[in-house]
Amino acid sequence: MHNIKNICCIGAGYVGGPTMAVIAQKNPDIKVTVVDINEARIAAWNDADLDKLPIYEPGLDKVVAEARNRNLFFSTAVDEAIEAADMVFISVNTPTKTYGKGKGMAADLKYIELCARQIARVAKTDKIIVEKSTLPVRTAQAIKSILHNTGNGVKFQILSNPEFLAEGTAVQDLMAPDRVLIGGEQTEDGLNAIQALVDIYATWVPNENILTTNLWSSELSKLTANAFLAQRVSSINALSELCEVTGADVNEVAIAIGKDSRIGPKFLKASVGFGGSCFQKDILNLVYIAKSYGLNEVADYWEQVIIMNDYQKRRFAAKIIQTLYNTISGKKIAFLGWAFKKDTNDTRESAAIYVADQLLEEQANIVVYDPKVNAHQMQSDLNYLNTRSEEDNNQYLTTVSNPHQACKDSHAIAVLTEWDEFKTYDWQRIYEEMQKPAFVFDGRGILDKEKLETIGFQVYVIGK
Repeated sequence: MHNIKNICCIGAGYVGGPTMAVIAQKNPDIKVTVVDINEARIAAWNDADLDKLPIYEPGLDKVVAEARNRNLFFSTAVDEAIEAADMVFISVNTPTKTYGKGKGMAADLKYIELCARQIARVAKTDKIIVEKSTLPVRTAQAIKSILHNTGNGVKFQILSNPEFLAEGTAVQDLMAPDRVLIGGEQTEDGLNAIQALVDIYATWVPNENILTTNLWSSELSKLTANAFLAQRVSSINALSELCEVTGADVNEVAIAIGKDSRIGPKFLKASVGFGGSCFQKDILNLVYIAKSYGLNEVADYWEQVIIMNDYQKRRFAAKIIQTLYNTISGKKIAFLGWAFKKDTNDTRESAAIYVADQLLEEQANIVVYDPKVNAHQMQSDLNYLNTRSEEDNNQYLTTVSNPHQACKDSHAIAVLTEWDEFKTYDWQRIYEEMQKPAFVFDGRGILDKEKLETIGFQVYVIGK
């Protein structure tokens, strides 16, 4: 049996940082070291000012404060941490490929391979390797091949331990998970390795919530979970347009079908579309895997979820343009929110980016307020699309530090993130300071439409 005393996690991002912080807090006898080659990120994790942590998650600062420098450490000394570890978590980015075979669909596994090669080069003792990144099925086989062909006699066991965190509630999800999934080889050594990881989680997770499977089932389960959730969002969004043209209310439809115990109410909120680092990437990955096995009908089915999501964002932008008399050139449009969801500073695949991109093509002046996302990140998101020059992006999109500054003298307001604070604003004052007629496009359905209309706003809510 493995007695784990030293854990290394490669990758100090949205998954690695919070997950290791909670593991360290709950297992004070285990030394946990999170490593990353990004010196600025590691410096932020070590900053005495907990408000400067590189990731914003409610409650994360308290967890880090308790465990940091006790048994939780953040470092750029990657080789040393790997060498000392009994168990190594791989939690690096696996973006969608932007080049070569599988471009636009397949997961880019270059960072995973680099990790495997680094572990193989450094390791002098037997280790358990845990896949924490979201990976395509049978990635473990590639990692195993690299590790087992080093010729240095070191033995490795590969486990799959996908994360099921929702950003904005990551700490809560880690503290009380629906399930912890651990997959490994069904051999004596593989089962021992699985048990070693089970023991770590069992210090705070009930045994009935810890599921063990073979490697491939675990890898596929993560992709499948995200695909099913995204499918529900695209399904209700597909109906939102039908509701608008028939006079139905998509919220009423969602409540009615959500009362069916076979369907349930979650992820039936019509909106401008899903974002985040996982949903689109994982579905595209699933599509690519299906196509690579010749399962074209399966691939087409899942690809439609992405098509619908992209359409919803285009439709929302088109509604703004159409409502503003089919010309928005030179008009000020206030964006409330840039993060892909509330209670996070993550902007990956945020709907706001793509809506802004389409409005900037029409030469609108966009002014953005988001409580947690800074101007540099917003500009980086737009520049990554490579639609126009960085100079144009800087000229036509500006970031402000308070909502009234964003809304003052604007022709329209677009709500792109469901931050709770947006509901509490002095909307009467905002109305008085806007251009008339004053429009609100509520892409997240969080505002009181009737109240705003009483004030004088013309309000558009998706699916109503």
